[in-house]
Amino acid sequence: MVPRLERTLDSLHAIDLRLFGGALLILIGVASSLLARRFGAPLLLVFLVLGLLLGVDGPGGIRYDDTRFTFMIGSLALAIILFDGGLRTRAAHVHGSVKPALLLATVGVVATAGLTAFAASQLLDLPPLEALLLGTILASTDAAAVFFLIRAGGLHLERRTGATLEMESGANDPVAVFLTIGLTMWIAGQQDGGLPMIVLSMVWAMVAGTAIGYCGGRVLVWALNKYDLPSGLHPWLALAGAVTLFALTNLVYGSGFLAVYLAGIVMANRPLRARAQVMSVQDAATWFAQLAMFLLLGLLATPSKLVDVLWPALGVAAFLMLVARPAAVAACLLPFRYRWQEIGFISWVGLRGAVGIFLASIPLLAGVPNAWLYFNVAFVVVLASLLVQGWTLTRAAYALGVAVPRADPNTRRIQLDLPGQLEYDMVGYRVTAGSAALHGASLPGRVRLSMVVRDGRVLLPEDASALVADDYAYFLAPTGSTQRLDWLFAEAADARAAETETFGSFTLPGDVALGELAKFYGLTIPSRFADRTAAQLFDERFDEQAQVGDRLALGKAMLVVRTLKDDRVAQVGLKFTGVGERLLSGR
Repeated sequence: MVPRLERTLDSLHAIDLRLFGGALLILIGVASSLLARRFGAPLLLVFLVLGLLLGVDGPGGIRYDDTRFTFMIGSLALAIILFDGGLRTRAAHVHGSVKPALLLATVGVVATAGLTAFAASQLLDLPPLEALLLGTILASTDAAAVFFLIRAGGLHLERRTGATLEMESGANDPVAVFLTIGLTMWIAGQQDGGLPMIVLSMVWAMVAGTAIGYCGGRVLVWALNKYDLPSGLHPWLALAGAVTLFALTNLVYGSGFLAVYLAGIVMANRPLRARAQVMSVQDAATWFAQLAMFLLLGLLATPSKLVDVLWPALGVAAFLMLVARPAAVAACLLPFRYRWQEIGFISWVGLRGAVGIFLASIPLLAGVPNAWLYFNVAFVVVLASLLVQGWTLTRAAYALGVAVPRADPNTRRIQLDLPGQLEYDMVGYRVTAGSAALHGASLPGRVRLSMVVRDGRVLLPEDASALVADDYAYFLAPTGSTQRLDWLFAEAADARAAETETFGSFTLPGDVALGELAKFYGLTIPSRFADRTAAQLFDERFDEQAQVGDRLALGKAMLVVRTLKDDRVAQVGLKFTGVGERLLSGR
């Protein structure tokens, strides 16, 4: 009995050690995220390097080679990440970018793969078909890297540029996954019918993914809105439903990744109960998915073997970043009259992340020749991309003039769900002394004050009169208007800082024609601006979400949003800088 008891205790001890190790990894991931923000490093790179340090050649010394488990976790993580990307895609904000983004996600991926295959065949001495497989593995823009780095860095992009990037990175992963599987099976001799069958299978995957994703998204919206679940369960219904759609689509040989992305888009654009809760849990799930995927891929790599392919892999990375990606982007976007600055930024932010390494694990599972070569080259390319492109993403956006000059508001929002009500949210804020709401800024359209908590007393709107500092104000706001309210109740003077200095000496109506303004003050502006108004220009640059205090350079002058009416720019301030500034666009 004693030996059996000892074995049982040893087993329990081993389980506790694994639990301790897993929890410790999560804590290290949380700590590393704080360090990454402090030093400006791409957090995904930190997770990847952490996996390397814990691996067989690092101080951790963990021997890990389970490619099947890595593929399963990677698939699940990528599905969660794509679902999150879909949940943040508003149709009104991307309708003008759908066609170019889809062209980039399909033709662009194939073009990038073909060009990268040429470099791989020369630098790694691979046969054409194997070089094409490596090119396909590296061809897609990584959704996790793009979604995460743009949002984590607080970067706001022009509407068309941001929408194109996010849609492309979400839509091209399914294309790259299916092409990689098809080429791997072809090389392994498991694909009957050759190229025609690969094309036919890809068409079926897209059709099935689209149909199941759309219908599944509608079903999830219906279920979330119909059933009054116990508190906190709505987000888990959404997440579990997305994973179910992913697995179901894969079972019928469709594209599960496309299905979850489309399901997220459907849910983002329909009235949805507990949306704030869903998004909050989704944020945490996406962060954990990225942590798990990058750590496992880092553990799977062996640094000593990466050194063997370091220089040719860096050559492939340089060709991909400087030739293949820019050529494919330019060919796809020039017909849609994208500016060279937009093309340059979208080319530079063709980030390679965990998806490239994840795709490289598919040949490992199939046991094709040179499988570890693909994996090691992909790992080096991803490291180079995150180091060079990820670290310079924000600087490139501002240098090319596609970044919107705005910081995220420093405020805290209390959001409550209203039973049986899907069109409105109840949101509350603490009113600080610097809030724009205390300095004449008007509420967005259809937003109504519901009550005020002042000195411990609950006051109705008619009893509270005007808001004062240290009030807690609660509003009924249409779903989607809460971000505008964030700016009105920022904790510091984010929306209005030093009024005279901010707005300048002249006040003009929002519908002032820029052509006439430029002619009167002798400003040089791009010709396409001549027939636009100041309000239209702010709508375009700020994704129809302009706020008081937002500004745009116009030659030597600066336009500053002064007041809003019905969510549109009603007045702008005109301020002369005294020095020549670069034009807003068309530089």
